Amino acid sequence: MLKKRELASLQKRLLEWFRQFQRDLPWRRTKDPYRIWLSEIMLQQTRVAAVIPYYERFLQRLPDIRSLAAASEQEVLRLWSGLGYYSRARNLHKAAQQIVAQHGGKFPESFVEILQLSGIGNYTAAAISSIALGEKQAVLDGNVARVLARLGAIRGDLRASGRWQELQKMASKYLEEKSPGEWNQAMMELGATLCTPKSPQCLLCPITEFCEGRKLGIAETLPENRRKRATVEVTLAAAVFADKNGWTLLLPPPKGTNEERLADYVPVLVSNLWHFPTVSVNGNPATNLHAHLRALNLRPGNQKWRLIRAEAVRHAVTYRSITVKPFHIPVKNLPHILGAERVPLHDVSALPVSNLTRKVARSALAAATHSGQKRKE
Repeated sequence: MLKKRELASLQKRLLEWFRQFQRDLPWRRTKDPYRIWLSEIMLQQTRVAAVIPYYERFLQRLPDIRSLAAASEQEVLRLWSGLGYYSRARNLHKAAQQIVAQHGGKFPESFVEILQLSGIGNYTAAAISSIALGEKQAVLDGNVARVLARLGAIRGDLRASGRWQELQKMASKYLEEKSPGEWNQAMMELGATLCTPKSPQCLLCPITEFCEGRKLGIAETLPENRRKRATVEVTLAAAVFADKNGWTLLLPPPKGTNEERLADYVPVLVSNLWHFPTVSVNGNPATNLHAHLRALNLRPGNQKWRLIRAEAVRHAVTYRSITVKPFHIPVKNLPHILGAERVPLHDVSALPVSNLTRKVARSALAAATHSGQKRKE
């Protein structure tokens, strides 16, 4: 750890750099804990550029805690649709209802109280309480951990038993207590813009002279890579019905426990949102899909279903590599499926859907267009 004078110099330089070079982000223009909370939840495992339009649209529709609490879960998920990791949106909604029920609609004013909200852990509680409320809490996320690992030349897996707790103590020792919120943002900004995972820009870093990793010539190798889980290949087939007016059918979010869902990849991979009839493939995709539709009590009746193979869709969810084989099925009338909803095929986002479902819809639309052109020829 640095001596007191060195630490003061490091803090001064980093804050001066941040004040001059920080990115102009919408959530940095406010001290409203609701807006800071929303930004922190959206930014989890998601790039800043992707978050900004979602953040702004969300606030236009749900500008405060009470409007969020009063909204339906489906509306919240629709606004979140495409951002991924949908449990974040569900927990955000639950937490807003907690705040209304337990705090009269006023955001909690301490780290300890914030930590009691649904979906909020130590990092998020520290970020909100320091930035919005000025509480002396140091944040520790991936960006900050990387900065600390290089500053202290810390080797090994940062997530190893006990290591993360030591990093939290280190972050607290570095905290500039007169400006905790600004300090936390400066540390995160440094990790996001200069002290990046690959090719850190050490020559531009305002605190490079204090970096032990830089002095030892190992900054680029820190933090050391974690062992990755082996990739699991998953193949699915999806039925995209479409009537003459361009309407299609989506099935509702699956019900049941997480354990039950894990027996079937499909609910997990569609993020428990609205989705096309989809089944895991083991053999012939069309045969598997026909069997799945029969299991849903679907029969063509007087209609003869023509399964038009669309271009395969590729998607990744954590350690899963997913290939979906969509089939466009033109019908005179959409079949009846209990609980299903009709939506325009060109705008499936009218309901809360995942990016995977959007990709399947686009592929099916392309197949329908191509098929129509061939028939004209």
